[in-house]
Amino acid sequence: MSQLLIDYYKAIEDSSHKMLQAAQVEDWDEVVRYEGACAVLIEQLRHQSYAEQLTPEDKTEKARIMQRILRNDAEIRYLTEPWIQQFEHLLERRPQVVH
Repeated sequence: MSQLLIDYYKAIEDSSHKMLQAAQVEDWDEVVRYEGACAVLIEQLRHQSYAEQLTPEDKTEKARIMQRILRNDAEIRYLTEPWIQQFEHLLERRPQVVH
């Protein structure tokens, strides 16, 4: 039975969609929270994938899910790029301390 395995892909997609929604309203704390959730789910998926195989139908669904995840990721990166550049600029202006 591969239902559990495909459910991990669906959960990752859901978290990536919520991460995108948070990025769209510039709620960076929520972006980080959902990014962490995705990381946990991906690790669980890796572990579960050793015990299960996807059916041909599930492989087709997985491909569709992965395309949506990649689209979400691309949009998140587009939205976060200005924030990341601003953050990097602030770090460059900060006096460096040598220990």
